[in-house]
Amino acid sequence: MPFIFRPVKIPGLLVIESSKHKDERGFFMEAFKESEFGKAGINMPFVQDNYSVSVFGVLRGMHFQKEPFAQGRFVMVLRGRAFDVVVDLRSSSKSFGEHFCLELGSQNGLGLWIPPGFAHGFMALEDETELLYKCTSQYSPEHEDGIRWNDPVLNIPWPKLGISPLLSQRDRTLPFFDPGKRYFP
Repeated sequence: MPFIFRPVKIPGLLVIESSKHKDERGFFMEAFKESEFGKAGINMPFVQDNYSVSVFGVLRGMHFQKEPFAQGRFVMVLRGRAFDVVVDLRSSSKSFGEHFCLELGSQNGLGLWIPPGFAHGFMALEDETELLYKCTSQYSPEHEDGIRWNDPVLNIPWPKLGISPLLSQRDRTLPFFDPGKRYFP
């Protein structure tokens, strides 16, 4: 079996491990296979792929898109390492406001399925960290939103890198998490 799908403490999230076939030339792996993902309950079509390259210390997030353009995402690192974080923003979820963190890297072969209703962000732990994320909805500038990466209520345990995170102006000024707000149903 080329994939192992592991549920985590927050319902709906899946850590996805891809089998690597290594030899003296390097390795080969299947990164995505519709039939295998479908067996794991991931039946939403992917309609857009996003690719980013970040230097050491870049922090991107915490981003999401509002309805009707909410995105499910399958995230994986192609090169380097990233500390990946999601926050459950589904008001009806027992894990509303909880976060999940995972190191993704080109060497560990892990990916993360993030259903719609979550904020997502990551911190690059190496120079030239390359992320690829497949999205179930196209980007819509009018529907983009986010929450502050260093929100005191969420208390995300970002790695201490010895430098201040490199942030976009937008990410510096995102609103803080509001436990009384209905982000998603």
